[in-house]
Amino acid sequence: MSGRYEKTFGRLKGREGRPRGAFIPFVTLGDPNHEESGAILETLVEAGADALELGIPFSDPVADGPVIQTASNRALDAGATPASCMALVKRTRAAHPDIPIGLLVYANLVVSRGLDAFYGMAAEAGVDSVLVADVPVMSSRPFVDAALRAGVAPVFIVPPNADEQKLRQVAALSKGYTYYLGRNGVTGAEREMDEFGADAASRIALLKEAGSPPVVVGFGISKPEHVRAAIRAGADGAIAGSATVKIIAEHLGDPRSCREALRRFVTEMSKAS
Repeated sequence: MSGRYEKTFGRLKGREGRPRGAFIPFVTLGDPNHEESGAILETLVEAGADALELGIPFSDPVADGPVIQTASNRALDAGATPASCMALVKRTRAAHPDIPIGLLVYANLVVSRGLDAFYGMAAEAGVDSVLVADVPVMSSRPFVDAALRAGVAPVFIVPPNADEQKLRQVAALSKGYTYYLGRNGVTGAEREMDEFGADAASRIALLKEAGSPPVVVGFGISKPEHVRAAIRAGADGAIAGSATVKIIAEHLGDPRSCREALRRFVTEMSKAS
């Protein structure tokens, strides 16, 4: 595997003065169209994103709320395909060789192409990790094996109500980072993450004790105070998906103001990490 996650999290923790966590924005590839999506990825990196999490648009994204579902529909209507999405990743990777890039996808997209073919295509594009959102741990072995053969880190989700056995299973399987849900349900900035207290902190501590890679909190992350709460609870970073995608939706037809708004958002969220 590339080692980009390890280097990035290590660099942030080793900062002189104030170690910090990672801020990772999520966007749907191809939204609102191919060219503007490429410009958005460039803007996110320039604004200070520590890593990128990117979705390949899919017609039935069961883990996503209406904001990201609509983004997938916009991208599909604009002609996005897995191949065109990988081309965007490849272009971003060429411009930014050190930033970690992860994909969040659904099993149908992986299985329909063939596991080895999909992970091989992802690796060739410069992808560091793949999270298959609708594959549970108990069914994951073929996906994990194919990912590792391609040198891609498999990432798994931990729900906030996971028992100790599930925490330890995820800690053992995840590479690159572990995705800790800030709340149950689907994605969406309109529902904020659950209040982070001692329970979340103890679960994150258990993940790390069990050998998990860095723990990143997602779902409901939309404000700087959410990022700060996640870091205080022991997380190594935070992902903002719907809040990022909502900015794109609010500036359709005005690419310049869209990129300006994204730049402000990423800068504010990164400062909070």
